[in-house]
Amino acid sequence: ELIESELFGHMRGAFTGAVADKPGRFEQADGGTIFLDEIGDMSLKTQAKVLRVLQEQVMERVGGTQRIKVDVRVLAATNKELPGEIRAGRFREDLYFRLNVIPIFVPPLRERQQDIPMLAEHFIAMLAAEDGKRPKRLAPEAAARLQQYSWPGNVRELRNVIERLLIFVSGDTITAQDLGFLGRDGVPEAAAMQGPVQPLSEARDRFEKDYILQTLAAQQGSGVALDTGLRRASK
Repeated sequence: ELIESELFGHMRGAFTGAVADKPGRFEQADGGTIFLDEIGDMSLKTQAKVLRVLQEQVMERVGGTQRIKVDVRVLAATNKELPGEIRAGRFREDLYFRLNVIPIFVPPLRERQQDIPMLAEHFIAMLAAEDGKRPKRLAPEAAARLQQYSWPGNVRELRNVIERLLIFVSGDTITAQDLGFLGRDGVPEAAAMQGPVQPLSEARDRFEKDYILQTLAAQQGSGVALDTGLRRASK
């Protein structure tokens, strides 16, 4: 019900919480482009409504009866193998063929190893800019080590690994030794699996607290450094 409200909009009183009329994403994208991510997870009921929009270029808001005409270019993506989902009865065959006009297959990261260093450099620059820090350098042997890993989690996993490195690597250069927690077959090394896995937010806070204490020691407990450290540590 919520995804249909997001895509097609709803009328006031259509369901609990619908206190006003609301246009959907298809209406908002009229004359432009809408991107439907993970379309393989969409319910069969919603698939039928999306198919109607694609075929007839008309839709109705949830709880409404007025036919609304929309002209939208649709881009859809999924990480599922849709022919298999069709055979299992989880995806409509007619919607698949309606969407499959210009298919673009993006191979997994392990099949495009030449892209890994470039993506790693991109995430280093992006995450460093978000934190207001100077980007670290990725040593050639570290880049080669990233290319040897099979990346079962694809680009999302690569981003998380880069974020972990930016938090825990204290120097300006990321070396191959810093990547010792990566296994060679898509499984982290046993040493990295010992003990409970700490949430990233807690690991970041611990790193910041340790960094503050080191800064205080380097400043020999000056008043300014002490004040800054207390505020950050209390976070």
